[in-house]
Amino acid sequence: MHERERCQIITGLLQSQGLVAVAAACSATQASPATIRRDFAALATQGVARRVHGGLELVQLAFTGEAGAPHLATRSFIASQTHRSAEKRAIARRAVELCSDGETIIINGGTTTYEMGAFLRPRRLKILTNSYPLAEQLIRDSQCRVALPGGEVYREQRLIVSPFDDDAIQHYSASRMFMSAVSIGPLGVLEGDPLIARAESKLLKRAEKLVVLADGSKFAPRGSLVVCPLSRIDLLITDPSAPEHALEILRAAGVRIEVCQLSRNEDRPLTAA
Repeated sequence: MHERERCQIITGLLQSQGLVAVAAACSATQASPATIRRDFAALATQGVARRVHGGLELVQLAFTGEAGAPHLATRSFIASQTHRSAEKRAIARRAVELCSDGETIIINGGTTTYEMGAFLRPRRLKILTNSYPLAEQLIRDSQCRVALPGGEVYREQRLIVSPFDDDAIQHYSASRMFMSAVSIGPLGVLEGDPLIARAESKLLKRAEKLVVLADGSKFAPRGSLVVCPLSRIDLLITDPSAPEHALEILRAAGVRIEVCQLSRNEDRPLTAA
């Protein structure tokens, strides 16, 4: 992983947590402590953060962007996009294989769900999404019908989030919702920002079934806001790095699980129930 990619991931962790330890950055980037300390020094020199004992602390003014720009307390889209990209692509491919032409689905905003766009190009579905880069991709490169909820644009997360209960999505009905999240735990699907958690809950009410897309890193404890309990999940699609003890908790809650094996053939990963 290049320095730029590592710094994007560290920056995303700073935005969501405020403080990043060396060990946490090593785990997220698969880099050595010495490399992470050099990255921390570079970010501190840029004024993005300040060094503290054992880690790096967010400088609040570094992420305000243009005056008055809205901000969410979670990792940015760019910082997340390069993390476990092969796993996300395999999971997204499998998710699209579940869809039938003519079906109405909901896809939430996230880097894993964004990867569904490439595999939806030849399909013909009705899709509601709060991810504006996914909507743009589908409008440009597919025959799918695309709907967007009303709301405010959050540039860092590439999301459209509505603060209103009575908006256009209340009249939408879908067979399935495909959801990515900050993490999955014993209490359910978790998010790190209250606005995002509320928006996901509203979307979920419009879908009959829930399919969660989560690579193996999503089972680490992150986020504190429960979007829905495990009992609401119909299917979880993950990769072989998902910890078995975490999957057993989901199975005990009645969640069906599919593990996507990363295949050499880019177009068709192996799958196993």
